[in-house]
Amino acid sequence: MENPSCSSGQQTKHTGDKPYICEECGYRTDGKSKLCRHMRTHTGEKPYKCYQCDYSATQKCTLDRHLAKHSGDKPYMCGECGYRTTLKSTLSKHMRTHTGEKPYKCDQCGYSVARKYHLSQHMRTHTGEKPYKCDQCDYSAAKKSNLDQHHLSKHTKEKPYKCDHCEHSARSRSALDYHLKTKHTGQKPFMCGICGYGSALKYGLIRHMRIHTGEKPYKCDRCDFSAAWKSNLDNHCKTKHN
Repeated sequence: MENPSCSSGQQTKHTGDKPYICEECGYRTDGKSKLCRHMRTHTGEKPYKCYQCDYSATQKCTLDRHLAKHSGDKPYMCGECGYRTTLKSTLSKHMRTHTGEKPYKCDQCGYSVARKYHLSQHMRTHTGEKPYKCDQCDYSAAKKSNLDQHHLSKHTKEKPYKCDHCEHSARSRSALDYHLKTKHTGQKPFMCGICGYGSALKYGLIRHMRIHTGEKPYKCDRCDFSAAWKSNLDNHCKTKHN
């Protein structure tokens, strides 16, 4: 199929066709304007400029959100919890945390989410698209947060997230949260319903539950050995196959 350019063709929202194809990563869409917006993830173009500071954005809606920060006004308030925001659209998205509404649905697996952006991220699990490219090596990522984490861990070695209780610092917010939960708060909100084991982290409870379920998701690709934890599989490979 010929690849329509950003300046030709027509949108095909009603037919389900996605004739507009990115030559960089294979992303497909039903509209030329969507392809143009997508291409900015590759080119880095940010045509929408803030007139009050040097901020610029790839999309007008992103610039509008930024401009609201300058005014400081938050006229839209949630009647359920008092949350306030600068934009009506942001309040609408927030309300889904109360209603549980998930209007954005994946047409390939039935997955649904409250926000369109999260659906776009999910679709990359099907397409394999990784539009965020590292400018220092050949790494690419499906999410910008993964690329940011890559830069911190592989290239800058910076640890900008500081603990308020000790001298510990971390490369990511999630790593700092892990430190706080395991070293300072003492809270263990994730409880096993079978034996009462408590964990500070959800993943810790998931790992623990394998003791009860017998699940062994880590498989050796050289023999029929399987393990409940990756560390056990790594140890098996070192002792049996090296």
